[in-house]
Amino acid sequence: MSEGVDTVGLDTPPKLAVDGLLDDPQTRIIVCCGAGGVGKTTTAAALGVRAAERGRKAVVLTIDPARRLAQSMGIDSLDNTPRKVATVGTGAAAGGGELHAMMLDMKRTFDEIVEAHADAERARAILANPFYQSLSAGFAGTQEYMAMEKLGQLRARDDWDLIIVDTPPSRSALDFLDAPKRLGSFLDGKFIRVLMAPAKVGGRAGMKFLNVGMSMMTGTLSKLMGASLLKDVQTFVAAMDTMFGGFRTRADATFRLLQAPGTAFLVVAAPEPDALREAAYFVERLAAERMPLAGLVLNRVHTSGAGQLSAERALAAAENLEEGGIVDQEAGKAGLRDAAGDSPDRASGPASDPSSAPSSDQYPDHDPGDSPDVDEITAGLLRLHAERMQVIAREQRTRDRFTSLHPEVAVAEVAALPGDVHDLAGLRAIGERLAAGVPAGA
Repeated sequence: MSEGVDTVGLDTPPKLAVDGLLDDPQTRIIVCCGAGGVGKTTTAAALGVRAAERGRKAVVLTIDPARRLAQSMGIDSLDNTPRKVATVGTGAAAGGGELHAMMLDMKRTFDEIVEAHADAERARAILANPFYQSLSAGFAGTQEYMAMEKLGQLRARDDWDLIIVDTPPSRSALDFLDAPKRLGSFLDGKFIRVLMAPAKVGGRAGMKFLNVGMSMMTGTLSKLMGASLLKDVQTFVAAMDTMFGGFRTRADATFRLLQAPGTAFLVVAAPEPDALREAAYFVERLAAERMPLAGLVLNRVHTSGAGQLSAERALAAAENLEEGGIVDQEAGKAGLRDAAGDSPDRASGPASDPSSAPSSDQYPDHDPGDSPDVDEITAGLLRLHAERMQVIAREQRTRDRFTSLHPEVAVAEVAALPGDVHDLAGLRAIGERLAAGVPAGA
């Protein structure tokens, strides 16, 4: 995807122009994906705020159940229904933009599918079935599938011109792409035939056959034993038999939507080996699936306003101070202390004359015992700076390994904030860093 990319030079990756991506009316879906704990939810929310304040009618679909995100948007709570963020996108300056936010309720979304595609009597039977309740609440891949279902529902409504999706916190970021196909295959005609076979065989042999057919199921279903399991499954299948094909059809349709022009994937990562390794896998998978990649968002990048002072020089200076090897002289020059702690120049001369020292009358509130050891504090600060520079160097090497493998991927580096994001100001700050693309002080 060439839009929204600025080429910086041969030695650096192209810069991801986030504002260009948000402002492009052809961009209708942005999918934030990546490993868990890298800031996908915050990135998605910050993009939503920035898009709305630049004139887009945006909705953010988040998977994060934490209340802090809702509170940061000024909403008491998020649920399966989009809620307008009243303080974002209002006024003429916003160009008519709006922001809505919602949190995926996996089970409720599954219930909505049943209610929409079955008559009232059959829907009640399905919703009350114990097998369905286990499937809808905890089956492996259900959350990812329902996120895709909800995305399809939002796109079909056409109430928003930009949908921003925060993908589920899966074991692997690839689960978001794999789960819909897995669950769609699980709920197709072959599955029905496998489950209906035990009723024809009957007895102990039938249960043995059932166990073979159910080997793909999670531990949740394995807790249901014996005849009650068989009865629940058969009742479930009898009620759902006309709906299974629809799951596969909708999964395939949403998958094609993700491949279509107007969709942009943002791979979110932290500057850490595991997160960027996962990001590299996802970049390769998106290319294999012909899905449009906008670029990489590298979150929580450490920076320093004193980058010209290397870690080695800072450590050397700290060691000198701690060993008493450097003091400031009256003329502003550096010298060496003697074993007694005084410089040779101070051992004789006017400075050694007690009458020339400041008297307590000049500083009546000064207690020499309360004076901080300036050298000790300075040495500590130098060591902290050295540690920060080492972290920056390590992050840079990690990023360089990624960009050497994928030099075509545009990158936006987001400087780490001093604290957690807990309000709209914090989300706006993240949005500004996303738009800048390179951390201040880098």
